[in-house]
Amino acid sequence: MEHNVSLITTLAAGFGLALVLGFCAERLKIPALVGYLLAGIAIGPSTPGFVADLAIASQLSEIGVMLLMFGVGLHFSLNDLLAVRRIALPGAVVQMGIATLLGMGLAMGWGWTAGQGLVFGLSLSCASTVVLLKALESRRALDTMNGRIAVGWLVVEDLATVLVLVLLPPLAGMLGGRGAPAADGEALWRTLAQTLLQVAAFVAIMLLAGRRVLPWLLWQVSRTGSRELFTLSVVAAAISIAYGAAVLFGVSFALGAFFAGMVMRESEFSHRAAHESLPLRDAFAVLFFVAVGMLFDPRVLVDEPLRVLAVVAIIIVGKSIAAAGLVLALRYPLNTALTVAASLGQIGEFSFILAGMGLSLGLLPAEGMSLVLAGALISIALNPFVFAAIAPFSRWVLQRSALARRLEGRDDPYAELPMSTERRYLEGQVVLVGYGRVGRRIADALRERDIPFVVAEQHRELVEDLRRGGTAAVSGDATDPAVLIQAHVADAAMLVVTTPDTLSVRKMVETARLLNPPIEVVVRTYSADESELLRQEQVGTVFFGDEELAKGMMAHVLQRFDRRPAT
Repeated sequence: MEHNVSLITTLAAGFGLALVLGFCAERLKIPALVGYLLAGIAIGPSTPGFVADLAIASQLSEIGVMLLMFGVGLHFSLNDLLAVRRIALPGAVVQMGIATLLGMGLAMGWGWTAGQGLVFGLSLSCASTVVLLKALESRRALDTMNGRIAVGWLVVEDLATVLVLVLLPPLAGMLGGRGAPAADGEALWRTLAQTLLQVAAFVAIMLLAGRRVLPWLLWQVSRTGSRELFTLSVVAAAISIAYGAAVLFGVSFALGAFFAGMVMRESEFSHRAAHESLPLRDAFAVLFFVAVGMLFDPRVLVDEPLRVLAVVAIIIVGKSIAAAGLVLALRYPLNTALTVAASLGQIGEFSFILAGMGLSLGLLPAEGMSLVLAGALISIALNPFVFAAIAPFSRWVLQRSALARRLEGRDDPYAELPMSTERRYLEGQVVLVGYGRVGRRIADALRERDIPFVVAEQHRELVEDLRRGGTAAVSGDATDPAVLIQAHVADAAMLVVTTPDTLSVRKMVETARLLNPPIEVVVRTYSADESELLRQEQVGTVFFGDEELAKGMMAHVLQRFDRRPAT
């Protein structure tokens, strides 16, 4: 009895080879994503040996795109973006424009049309959020100022790319693709207006109705106590909304899934939804990258090596120089410019989605898709080495260039308290390090009781907002003694550190005790072991989150039973 097992064969070959090559890539200190793409190349039609079913792989990759974009929506934080908006928004838009023009100019030099060059340039302009997050996490730089700026920059790029994905199909005809040709300007504007109205209707329904329906649905499912049903409800919501958006509103699967995740983030179940759906999202994301690799023709490396080198040069050199120049123009230090430049020196998932759409619309030749894939493979493989080169390159250029030293040591307008600061904020005040969720609540309590305090925060934009609101604040990393000096810790009554990193806490406490031996210190930790270690070192009063939660619940329970009359 014969069976059609092409689906099972494709899954087995894709997952098995992706596991082997992904493992090898990680052992070589290269992102596993490179291994997944190589697995797709190995089972693709352009290489000898076994060839997987490309049609089935393409459909599986569509599911991968939906779940990948759903995950991006689940982690999209408007607050994080607003915190770095003054650098991320103009920087990302201008940098994408420069990269698009470079890619467009290169493509038109090869004899491609303007429409093909535009799609090609846009595909080279957007970096991979997945690759960036992994690079920052491996270096413990995700929560640093530089890391947050880089992530915010890429969030803006993602949003801009989502907008391109919406507008590209109705513009395909005008750009020379397989869309309905626009007869005149009026017809084009009518098509664009209709598309934007459909998208606006979908977004409105998701923001108004989705915020109520999805949390209610998840609550009803969670009441059953079934983990399987909860996971199923999350995945079903993501795929169903993406499919409904495409059928009813003409919106891409990617955009529908993105808004499904974004709306679900508003629910109190967002963390559980992200956790429960993560294995399935990761599995189908692997299939997406494998399917993309199957489209790659390795012969382009032999037939067009100069074109491949030109593409890689735009991605790693052109984009990085543009990003670094923009960061320096916005008066940020050289180290921040180098970190952002390294973060953007690669392309990934959005480039594949955009190039794939361009290919399907007839706006990108098959060679263009291969060049985009070649650029992605090479840039992702080199990205860890680019990050590793930041520190030695910075030391080298600082030793040899007076200009670099001026750029690194440039004055931050918010690094010092204004001369007009009242005396009550300079003596006997509280120095509050960090203005996140915990720091903000402490600051609110201090304001209510009219207790003077000075905030030390890495985000310059946040410091600017605090000063506009009348709060004394200084910008910079509080592990640098100069920051605490500017916060007048030498005359402060108390140092409150809301950042949980133990190493940073020690440096801050050492500086504070050196300048002000009797100062009272209050710190927080995320780990029981760290809290015990800090207490043994007598750094001050230590608060551990789980411990304080247990104390609060215990106090409530004991208070309830203390009210019972004695028997």
